[in-house]
Amino acid sequence: MMDKALENEIKTFMAQQLASGEKLSDLQNQVNEKFNLKLTYMDIRILASTIDVDWKARDPQPAPKPEAPAEEKAPEPVPYDLDEKPAPDAASRPATVVEVSKIVQPGTLVSGTVKFANGATADWYVDQTGRLGIDNLQGPQPGREDIEDFQKELQSKLR
Repeated sequence: MMDKALENEIKTFMAQQLASGEKLSDLQNQVNEKFNLKLTYMDIRILASTIDVDWKARDPQPAPKPEAPAEEKAPEPVPYDLDEKPAPDAASRPATVVEVSKIVQPGTLVSGTVKFANGATADWYVDQTGRLGIDNLQGPQPGREDIEDFQKELQSKLR
């Protein structure tokens, strides 16, 4: 436990260093050397949390992504509406292919990939509450029949 005067002196030093762009990880060494202490990174974090610093301004801003030419831009996501697309004749449709991953992803009970009959691909998962989810959809939105085929194939694979 340090006395209040030393703590205030350290905070003043830290505020000056942070204002000049120093990182907290670098501050740990500087404070320990300047004040002949052995503070941990967590000690520095706790002290820094009491200093009036604009932390959001210190976060590195990601570089803006270059704008793709109009013809290469991905289509805007369309709200999912199962009734929107008419289903082609079932006999002429390719099969929906569902694969179950042997590796269990964190937060899921089971997961895998699907290639819908319309050519779209996606990752799927069943979370720990039993909810089915689809991520990373590539290609056109699956229609009602695509989703139904996926659910039937998935049930078949999981039996």
